[in-house]
Amino acid sequence: MGQLLEQIDSPDDLKKLSVDQLKVLADDIRRLILGSVSKSGGHLASNLGVVELTLALHYVFDFKTDKLLWDVGHQCYAHKIITGRKDAFGHLRQSNGISGFPNPDESVYDQFAVGHAGTSIATAIGIALGQMQTKKNDKIVALVGDASIVNGLSFEALNNLGLVKRQLLIVLNDNSMAIDATQGAVAKYFSKVRLSQTYEDLRRTTRNILEHMPVFGKTVEDAIERIKKSIRMVLPASQMFESLNIPYFGPVDGHDIESLIQLFEALSHMNHPGILHVYTKKGQGFRPAGVQPSKFHSTGPFKMNGDIIDADSATSRRSFTSVLSEHLVKLASKDDKIVAITSAMCDGTGLAEFREKFADRFYDVGIAESVAVDIAAGLAKTGAKPVVCIYSTFLQRSFDQIFQEVALQNLPVVFCIDRAGLVGSDGPTHHGLMDIGFLRVLPNMVLTAPADEVELKLALEFALAENKPVCLRYPREFLPSDRFDRSACAEPFELGKSVVVKQSPNSNVTIVAYGNVLTEALEAAQLLEQDGIAVDVINARFAAPVDQKIISLLPKGKSIITVEDHRTACGFGSAVLELAAVTMADNGYDKRYKLNAIHILGMPRGFIRHDSRRTQLIKAGVNADKIARTAKEILAGLKKRKRKKVI
Repeated sequence: MGQLLEQIDSPDDLKKLSVDQLKVLADDIRRLILGSVSKSGGHLASNLGVVELTLALHYVFDFKTDKLLWDVGHQCYAHKIITGRKDAFGHLRQSNGISGFPNPDESVYDQFAVGHAGTSIATAIGIALGQMQTKKNDKIVALVGDASIVNGLSFEALNNLGLVKRQLLIVLNDNSMAIDATQGAVAKYFSKVRLSQTYEDLRRTTRNILEHMPVFGKTVEDAIERIKKSIRMVLPASQMFESLNIPYFGPVDGHDIESLIQLFEALSHMNHPGILHVYTKKGQGFRPAGVQPSKFHSTGPFKMNGDIIDADSATSRRSFTSVLSEHLVKLASKDDKIVAITSAMCDGTGLAEFREKFADRFYDVGIAESVAVDIAAGLAKTGAKPVVCIYSTFLQRSFDQIFQEVALQNLPVVFCIDRAGLVGSDGPTHHGLMDIGFLRVLPNMVLTAPADEVELKLALEFALAENKPVCLRYPREFLPSDRFDRSACAEPFELGKSVVVKQSPNSNVTIVAYGNVLTEALEAAQLLEQDGIAVDVINARFAAPVDQKIISLLPKGKSIITVEDHRTACGFGSAVLELAAVTMADNGYDKRYKLNAIHILGMPRGFIRHDSRRTQLIKAGVNADKIARTAKEILAGLKKRKRKKVI
């Protein structure tokens, strides 16, 4: 840790430094970020790009009382380091360390726990309106990326910015990147402006803003008109925001810390909203991240021995995502109706090869999940076979479109739901623990979860052949090993049908696993077998519709343990319980369908903090030991009831 950084325990300490010292501090912070992320993994490129911007903001504003609203919160590392968390930064995203996103539980400097894009302007408006009502006048800054500004919520917020009759500064951090290169017309518009600017143009724009900022008796509108007349370069970039009647300043250099401080000081005195457009470079100060910002957007641990050695590249194990990607390409080469759609996560969802081979059948809509779904609906209407690849946590943003334009129309859209279940170190903003719940309530929607590589391929083939919407959920995880007999999983998928993976004579308990937790179920069965206890194992395959065969076990006197990588509320186990209750009622409340014979293992109610995925599963009780223990408790209860009957 650099000597200057050792002296920084709060933003108040920043204000004691000169501009030259701040530049040295920026280098210290980059070294700390790089060292920590190389050990724990994290969002690297974006954080290296906002160091000077973050320091300048904290140098001018006092965010103990002023409000800083992050848009995509993964850019907050420098912010965390200078707000009293530098000593904990060595354990970033680990169980005993700090979150990789803003977290109000950690610091008064964090307003919201933020992991999704497009929210900062809207929440800033809400705070501004609240302060107008309470007569408070804390400064408010919303930091939004160029990839986030295209999000529908951002545009809706900009459309309502006129409600605010006081200071509110929007800082548009323009680095031309989301997770991948920013997509769409607005991105091209910004790119055109960016390419037209030289470094001297940015310096000149900065000087113009400072020279013409409002003084006593002058309005912001007067200042903007004077700026326009004095520098032609500012016109193209300002037109979009001017059409919304939002004062615009920029573009300026986001790494020129001295100018940024002067600009923030000047703009902090505005008495109504405005936008400052800054250019930053993802991966600034670290060449590999600057050259490959997508690769270093969110990275696992890596080693630095001259060249960068990604630890993940050393393993030969394949992931669910990579298998889905390979098989989709294979199927698309045989069927030109297959198209792929994603929302700013081409690399993350494994679609890079599809994009390369079928560029005319690939669509990246940027951070606009709702649009992705509706485009897919339109494509399906024309006879295409759209495959929408989006992380579970981000698919939540498009629920209404899935309902209205896909499920209601019963259109054959395939949803490949990546990062389903627990995601480990990214924590509660990124867990995919609600997709079963919000999707299975929709009529016509088919929900399936393949358990391994063979099933993933079969599930994709099944989904593309169905003439209705189908969801495939799978985790950010390596494929399971072959140490258990999974021959039953090679059977083709049949709508609403499960497969029996392990059957034992005289068993009283059946473990029913949904998705990749089948491995935990098989391991539990092995543990029980070592203790002389026989159980059956069923691979459910479907959460909607649930196989009636599963609850047909109840009249036979068997107990059922359901296992899933999802919340217990509204998940697969709940679906089994509901089906049993309905069947019992339909049969005149047949008492053989004992609902208390269904035991649900899944994620508890509450938000699960960052940790390793394996540790999270163990703590939640979705692991082999817990399954085996539950089976033993069930059998002990059955024996106890039998003894009572004899007595």
